[in-house]
Amino acid sequence: MRVGEFCNREVVVIEEERSVTEAAVVMREYHVGDVVIVRMEYGKQIPVGILTDRDIALGIVANGTDPDSVSVGDAMSFNLTTVAEDDDLMHVIEVMRENGIRRVPVIDSSEALVGILTVDDLLDLLSEILIDLAHLVDRQKRRETKTRP
Repeated sequence: MRVGEFCNREVVVIEEERSVTEAAVVMREYHVGDVVIVRMEYGKQIPVGILTDRDIALGIVANGTDPDSVSVGDAMSFNLTTVAEDDDLMHVIEVMRENGIRRVPVIDSSEALVGILTVDDLLDLLSEILIDLAHLVDRQKRRETKTRP
């Protein structure tokens, strides 16, 4: 299974020169806990960082810093991990585990942003798989019961 088949293609983004306050407003508007910070290059959105609601609360507000005075480019996480849309889903899970991250931007071959994969997305997918397996086992048990004398 390729990550491009399962990632969310509707990514909430913001440019790196925007303020942290603007990022918070965007997060509230779209009901998300993070924004991907992008830089436009040749008409493509290139991911350069992620800013989470936790980053804002603990890194900006709790320190008494005015969120209007800080750009998302200065507040974002700088060690951005990305994965390719053609990467195997199990490989991506391992990358997320090894890096201790709950969300990862998905890029195409030109490094342009095409989606995001989150732990919540993975839990939804795994839940669907487990439900399908449970239905399969149940169906098999019913068939065995019908064929017994």
